Amino acid sequence: MIFKSTNIDIPVKGVYQDLLNEANDNATFIDSTTGESLTLDKLRSDSKKLAAGLIDKLGFKRGDVLAIFSPNKIDYPVVLFGAIAAGGIVTIIDSKYTDDGITYQLKDSGAKFIVMCPSLRSKAIKATAAANMLKSNMLLFGNEEIDEIKPYSFLISEREADPVEYSPEEAMSTTAYLLYSSGTTGKNKCVEITHSNIVTNLVQIGYHNDDINPESTFIGMLPLHHIYGIIVLIHLTLLKGASVVLIPNLEFDLTTFCKAIQDYRVNVIHIVPSIAMLLVKSSISKDYDLSSLRSCISSAAPLSKELAKSFARKFVPIRQSYGSTEFSFTHFVKYADDVPVESIGKPIPNVECKIISEDGKELGYNQKGELCIRGPNVMKGYLNNKEATEACIDSKGWFHTGDIAKVDEFGNFYIIDRCKEMIKCQGYQVSPTELESILNSHQLIDDAAVIGVYVDQDATEYPAAYVTLKKNIPETDKLKREILSFVEKKVPPYKKLRGGILYIKKIPKSSSGKILRKKLRNKIKRDHPYYKKQY
Repeated sequence: MIFKSTNIDIPVKGVYQDLLNEANDNATFIDSTTGESLTLDKLRSDSKKLAAGLIDKLGFKRGDVLAIFSPNKIDYPVVLFGAIAAGGIVTIIDSKYTDDGITYQLKDSGAKFIVMCPSLRSKAIKATAAANMLKSNMLLFGNEEIDEIKPYSFLISEREADPVEYSPEEAMSTTAYLLYSSGTTGKNKCVEITHSNIVTNLVQIGYHNDDINPESTFIGMLPLHHIYGIIVLIHLTLLKGASVVLIPNLEFDLTTFCKAIQDYRVNVIHIVPSIAMLLVKSSISKDYDLSSLRSCISSAAPLSKELAKSFARKFVPIRQSYGSTEFSFTHFVKYADDVPVESIGKPIPNVECKIISEDGKELGYNQKGELCIRGPNVMKGYLNNKEATEACIDSKGWFHTGDIAKVDEFGNFYIIDRCKEMIKCQGYQVSPTELESILNSHQLIDDAAVIGVYVDQDATEYPAAYVTLKKNIPETDKLKREILSFVEKKVPPYKKLRGGILYIKKIPKSSSGKILRKKLRNKIKRDHPYYKKQY
């Protein structure tokens, strides 16, 4: 059975044409630390002047890729839309990445230019050198030249370039963003998101979303390298004329978060379940006036019914959305108050969904199976990876999520289990195989398997590893600490093995050599200290 949503007319055009031309004049970005603001008029002017500077001074060409490597900053939208206005493509690098992770993304995306946060320049300099990027193509946020790297502001031209416009056909085929998704295996995959993907998803999200308007003030805590952050905090707020209070911290800090809500009378927050748990349990939230809140949406990981009810009792009702980078953000939104808290709601307009059994048969109401989705906001594909694209998008255009879901008789969808191969850690998806490859490179490890261990008090999963040591190597706590440190040096913080190390004599595998993670997930409930006491 195919479940269809409402069909609406959606314009097909470029991101700049749609957003900056159609944006509400009240849209404003605010720095939570300094109080500095960026108005829509200045954003329009500076982005077009930056586009002119990129073209005139650096020889930026249509189709060139510009990377942004920075925590949230007030002029982030200027750089983003400056590159888009020049006909470029933007890739955004996680500010917590290690040197190797940065280098990989620069090479994989084909980035020729980078704008970075000054405090991250040492990592960026190493990575750009490894990626053979010209130093003249490296720029800094801010207004100061450091280590012979100029600030991007030196490119701000006297003239305003005419933003590149796209016909409907070009908007549907031309990539706007190259964002990275963990996928289910190995290295992060590069998701090609077209101009029309973005424009479409914004119209879909906004169709029933009348509670976001010029009176809305968002808090910009979500990292802008993530599809969740960039769509909600930059794109959607521009169209709706909302204000965004950006928090520039590299690490989440609950005190800073609560203080910003209080000081700027924030009324809309987008969070992940682990932050909802912090707000509910921590005494810090009691020290601040959070009475301005009227709307909260949780995404990027499953939200439990118990946590949703606790949050609602203490603050405001919390809604859950579901999506991924491959969907250009989301496919489901709760429009009505009578939708059960554990449901992700109904599909957004112009989307088809179906639930299928293991043998590919379509299922009906209240039957559990894999969720498949088809719609105009589904990605173009994985960059230079036809095999991975065809593995998740079939010949009829259905995107196979890998997630187990069901739909009730009222048309509300429920995620029963998210893709088991992935670990959902603090809103990020972590690939077990990536961590396994690092562990297996350790000279004392013979084999390794990584799975997630769920921690109720943090409302998130953490990666945990079973390891088999080489012959005659003793299983000691000291070696566990050494292995943890070995991995920590090679991954961003959210990929650290916070679930710890457990020794095992042999990793269970199928006859074909595939790790039997279901057996390990059952075993870890007997072995892991998280299920007995704090690890």
